[in-house]
Amino acid sequence: MAVLYLSAFWLIQANWPLTMAAAKLVTGWMACTILAIARYGSHTTPPSETAWPQGHLFRIFIIGINAMVTIIFSTRISVWLAISIPVALGGLYAIGLGVLYMGITARAFRVIIALLTILIGFEIIYSAVERSILVTAMLSVINLGLALIGGYFLTIEESEVAL
Repeated sequence: MAVLYLSAFWLIQANWPLTMAAAKLVTGWMACTILAIARYGSHTTPPSETAWPQGHLFRIFIIGINAMVTIIFSTRISVWLAISIPVALGGLYAIGLGVLYMGITARAFRVIIALLTILIGFEIIYSAVERSILVTAMLSVINLGLALIGGYFLTIEESEVAL
């Protein structure tokens, strides 16, 4: 996740001032830290997911489909929103990966990671459209709120397993 936030910073800083992009980077790393501390604090092993489909081959296939769909739609989105193609590619790819990841998992920690990934993709695209400081602050609060909720769910899962 930290590398994903660093990549988002790189794409966002092309459209926003460096201070606003750095605020996004710091907020993302704070969210990663919150989730890492909560994950480190939980000592239980998560239950295995046995739902079909699973396996590395399926996940590679689905990531490839996401890449193809992203490439196809990024040119249309870039023309429609008047943004650069790398920004459209990065944002749509992150949104697609988040949606796919949320679709193949049921664990609270992984769902929070997927939601944060979707939000990163939205922020990348949104940075090219609008430069509002208030909206940037609200998106940062949403990032931190999701991380706190994820940490709370991790502690709840641990207490339920202990009972």
